[in-house]
Amino acid sequence: MVNTKNNSDINSSIDLIELDKFKAMAEEWWDPEGKFKPLHKFNPVRLEYIRNNCCDYFNLDKTSLTPLTGLSVLDIGCGGGLLCEPLARLGANVTGIDVLSRNIEIAKIHADSSFLSLDYRQITIEELSKENLEFDIVLNMEVVEHVINVQSFLISCGTAVKKEGLMFFSTLNRTAKAFALAIIGGEYILGWLPRGTHDWKKFVRPSEFDSALMAAGISVTELTGVTYNPLSDTWSLSQTNLDVNYMGFGKKLT
Repeated sequence: MVNTKNNSDINSSIDLIELDKFKAMAEEWWDPEGKFKPLHKFNPVRLEYIRNNCCDYFNLDKTSLTPLTGLSVLDIGCGGGLLCEPLARLGANVTGIDVLSRNIEIAKIHADSSFLSLDYRQITIEELSKENLEFDIVLNMEVVEHVINVQSFLISCGTAVKKEGLMFFSTLNRTAKAFALAIIGGEYILGWLPRGTHDWKKFVRPSEFDSALMAAGISVTELTGVTYNPLSDTWSLSQTNLDVNYMGFGKKLT
């Protein structure tokens, strides 16, 4: 299912090769025209998806400017804080964790300049799980395709979700279409990301994700595809097309 070569600490799912890739891009987190441009374009879609499903699940007021008030959120692999900041503006108490110190530094600086109060920590999810902290919502967005062992990683992530809390996730499907569009198209032709950012062998099929989440005590509630329209340069949800990008959420059972 995933690359299991031993380039990681034995107690962590960190892939040191993946770490080096993101170190090289860290300074560009908040540049909408930089190396994270695709994520800036994608961000409104995933933010709306998280907001709407949280409101439905927790019976919150969708018309409120701060509907997530009182909910605790953990963003795993938060990077520069692209999801943390808008979620904080929606009222959530947000903790962002990342293994790269520079990512955390950039996230803190940007949050301070935006007058937002967020809890950013340089720590792995394996280390955090030892603190027995639990959150209403755990975000696992565009992370699993960069770790050593998906199941082990998700089990650690699952410990951070409160009973009957939610985990949101998004990743890339391991299909020929994903290889053609996400890697050949996105990295080599369109130049959205530096070449070598993704390793197709580490993409995760929905059935594999579902199985790994069940081992983590989380039952998948919904899966949806995310598709890109090159004519309008926009991303949108698709209930039928999970061939390349997909996301979803699940509930903690125990």
